[in-house]
Amino acid sequence: MMILVTGAAGQIGTDLTTTLREKFGNQNVVAMGRKTPMPKDIAEGGPCVMGDVTDIEGYQKIVDDYQIDTVYHLAAILSATGESNPQLCYDVNLNGLYNVLEIAKDYGQRLFCPSSIAVFGPGTPLENTPQETVLKPTTMYGVTKVAGELLCDYYFHKYGVDVRGIRYPGLISWKTRPTGGTTDYAVEIYYEAVLNNRYECFVGADTKLPMMYMPDAIKGTLDLMDAPLENLKHHSDFNFAGMSFSAQELADCISARMPGFECTFKPDSRQNIADSWPDSIDDSAANEEWGWKPSYDLEKMSDDMLENLKRKLG
Repeated sequence: MMILVTGAAGQIGTDLTTTLREKFGNQNVVAMGRKTPMPKDIAEGGPCVMGDVTDIEGYQKIVDDYQIDTVYHLAAILSATGESNPQLCYDVNLNGLYNVLEIAKDYGQRLFCPSSIAVFGPGTPLENTPQETVLKPTTMYGVTKVAGELLCDYYFHKYGVDVRGIRYPGLISWKTRPTGGTTDYAVEIYYEAVLNNRYECFVGADTKLPMMYMPDAIKGTLDLMDAPLENLKHHSDFNFAGMSFSAQELADCISARMPGFECTFKPDSRQNIADSWPDSIDDSAANEEWGWKPSYDLEKMSDDMLENLKRKLG
């Protein structure tokens, strides 16, 4: 097996590349990026290549050079960045995905192409959002993710491409700081607690969103890819849940572990995006079809985040 991870320098990509190399061997997992330099452990731990998924000829050459048979396609422009540059968001998230699917069709590859809670919007039930529901996002990122889910399912039914995906909630990790996402506050607050013992949050205190700790996200991703195809009724659009909490609940949880920590709230333009997303997610389809179950809650995650960040940041 030869695996390619696009977007390998990103928040999910760094963790996923490391885990895949541990599972399948360092030389069997190729980390692909475009502009962002690879973290040292990724760059030195196995093959790396620079490329652009919107350049189908260049992407095909990478597939040929490394004889890739499985792709984890994480290259994307995220929600907040997508609103400042919607044309780029469309190009990378949809034209890039189309290229990846075309190559997968021609080469018989297996694909993981994640979606996001950004597919939801006005008209979607905010509490315990069901698997099948209204999808009317208010951001270009969300629009590309809805279209991406449909495109992936089309390639499965039309061409038999084994493509799978989950709707990631906000993801929290101590290894890599995120950039350009609406849920970035849920990571930044831990960093700032350790570095400065204070944080100014860009969403309101009562803002409640679905979140997940990165170890759960990586485990769920691999579990879905390992699931027998015949067990899956859904393919590219699984609801995927870990925990839900408000920004104030997160701040209080950190305060209980960091005496003197202060968090203030100053909502900016990202508040409108957050308000369009659900509070909690019904992921029963993932549980029934491939046995998904999270391991971390807010308390357990906070203990692990702070322990690792204190060690990392000195």
